[in-house]
Amino acid sequence: MAVPTLSRREVTAGLGAIVLAFSLHPRSAAPQQPAPLPGSLQRNRMLDAWLRINADGSATVFTGKVELGQGALTALAQIAAEELDLPVSRVAMISGDTARTPDEGHTSGSFTIEHSGTALRLAGAEVRGILLELARQRLGVPVDALVASEGIISAPDGRKVGYGALAAVVDLHREASAKVAPKPARKHGIVGKSAPRLDIPRKVTGGVAYVQDLRLPGMLHGRVVRPPRYGARLDDLGKNASPENVVAVVRDGSFLGVIAEREEQAIKARSLLAGSAIWSGGSELPDQGRLAAHLMAMPAKDMVVSEKPASAPAGARTLEATYTKPYIMHAAIGPSCAVAQFNDGKLTVWSHTQGVFPLRKDLAKVLKMDEAAIRCIHAEGSGCYGHNGADDVALDAALLARAVPGRAVRVQWMRDDEHAWEPFGPAMVMRARAALGADGRIADWGYELWSNSHAMRPGEPQGTNLLAGWYLAQPYPMSPPRVIPQPSGGGDRNAVPPYEFPRQKIVQHFIPDMPIRVSSLRTLGAYANVFAVESFMDELALASGAGPVAFRLSHLSDPRAKAVIAAAAGKARWREGEQGSLARGRGIAFARYKSLATYVAVVAEVEVDRSSGAIKVPRVTAAADAGQIINPDGLRNQIEGGVIQSTSWTLHEAVQFDGNGIRSRDWRSYPILTMPEVPKVEVELIDRPEEKPLGAGEASQGPAVAAIANAFAHATGRRLRDLPMTRDRVKAALG
Repeated sequence: MAVPTLSRREVTAGLGAIVLAFSLHPRSAAPQQPAPLPGSLQRNRMLDAWLRINADGSATVFTGKVELGQGALTALAQIAAEELDLPVSRVAMISGDTARTPDEGHTSGSFTIEHSGTALRLAGAEVRGILLELARQRLGVPVDALVASEGIISAPDGRKVGYGALAAVVDLHREASAKVAPKPARKHGIVGKSAPRLDIPRKVTGGVAYVQDLRLPGMLHGRVVRPPRYGARLDDLGKNASPENVVAVVRDGSFLGVIAEREEQAIKARSLLAGSAIWSGGSELPDQGRLAAHLMAMPAKDMVVSEKPASAPAGARTLEATYTKPYIMHAAIGPSCAVAQFNDGKLTVWSHTQGVFPLRKDLAKVLKMDEAAIRCIHAEGSGCYGHNGADDVALDAALLARAVPGRAVRVQWMRDDEHAWEPFGPAMVMRARAALGADGRIADWGYELWSNSHAMRPGEPQGTNLLAGWYLAQPYPMSPPRVIPQPSGGGDRNAVPPYEFPRQKIVQHFIPDMPIRVSSLRTLGAYANVFAVESFMDELALASGAGPVAFRLSHLSDPRAKAVIAAAAGKARWREGEQGSLARGRGIAFARYKSLATYVAVVAEVEVDRSSGAIKVPRVTAAADAGQIINPDGLRNQIEGGVIQSTSWTLHEAVQFDGNGIRSRDWRSYPILTMPEVPKVEVELIDRPEEKPLGAGEASQGPAVAAIANAFAHATGRRLRDLPMTRDRVKAALG
């Protein structure tokens, strides 16, 4: 928002203040900075950017955050409805549209409720106050005597006025003040109660639920031919340069795509072009068998994340362990898809991107267009979280649509596109060292991690992070790798333990070079760091002779952290000192996501088949404290989903590659958790209605992996420190 033009200024002279009223020359004083506002109001300060009261008395809510299957829009609708005194059924949600919604960056990092929810709560309270003031003027009754309910404002004498009658005169084109107090929790009737998901009905009844389902009049279908390996260049199209039944073959440098009237025609043409195209060059990938050593040997920027320089204890017992995590895919069940259309020099893109505004920024760079000429509209994807191929396929569709102005082009990636070319979650190495004092407590803690950037999304100031942009005749360079600062962190997310140690040093070895394409995958570095920290805490507990729960509690001072561990242990009927068997064991782990979001403790039960090496996770119990709960069912689903996803990562998932490129190109070469393997998950929620709501979408993955690892150690007496916990690794550990 532009800073308002100043027309008055105060001049202080001597001991008295004299106010002089006159017009200022624009260059005669520095512009006044607007007061900071909470949440996403800071970037989008006008009330009508968030809310509109309609003539029928309903409300339309605008948010830059998008639905990724996490139930975010339902929770945001509940927040807005609560403050507006409207039923959720009378609140329409508009999200992720560069022509209609506020710019809230990416939907990521479990920030939706904290950032967008805060903005909508404050904006809704202020709009309700404006409506009450208008009703006071119309009814001649003090505001304190008016009651708003379901879009009707009533006076004590029975007279009423509806929101619809006030819609024509309410002016929301004003800057939010954030000074109107939202409802106290004790008056909530919508927030804190489970509400049906707004996005589910169309997904189970059919119709246009996902961008993959979108069909526009006269729409064409496109496919893209990828190089055989990273960085390869297209020399010639070969004998199949002109496939039959195609509208156009589009080539720009090493970007190669095909457009056809029907999807099967585009698929066939892609296959023919891929079979005859001649490529050269490309990057050689490292030896997967020596990946950890390779990462630790790469040039790195060393950063001290946290340090407490107390005196080292004398005579302490020192333990050390190294843990590893491989490259992991998003592995979306539905391959990435986008629809694009050029009309009169303007571009419209429908995409399951997590950030319509950052995507528009990078599209404008690569296509050399004005951002104002591009409209990006979010459409849900059938499988989308983290930075997968959603933004890349949007550029693919735009490049093809540019060749056929006036016709919409739908591009859906093939399975090998999705598996081999999406940005993966980075491989990591974590080394932990600790000294146990004579009292059995941790006296010194040292921790190092090696990781690439976890933040290579679109929207960076320099370069682009859209795949096709790197392969054009005039390529746009990749954005420089970015470090996300603490406390959120990137590779070092949750590297700082929640426990209190008198002496500690945590170092991130940030690796700028990325031989394999990586970016943001759910939890960023937290999954690996919590795995390492909580596995090591169990190893230290065993060495000290303490139980895993008691050992953790003895190093904690945060009462909410203690409460969530106690809740999980109680619900799972945890017994300290319980012996594991040769086949069964239980483990516990805890983390506060990003050290500032939801508290989660997890107890996992495992069964180990010693002959086959298979690990089964039949049951997981979790407890979560996300502050004020907006939608209990939605929160429970997020914790359950994170546990199940983590179980898949932990037992199965690792990208396979060799020197020539990515070998995981289908579900056989990249297995994921199957339905019969899904554990039964029970979740205990701790509601704190007077606390602020905390992000929860990525909070349970870290504790889940560590709980499974600790349960395996409990069952077998052996420790697995390398992920995933495959059958071969289990059999090797068991001898």
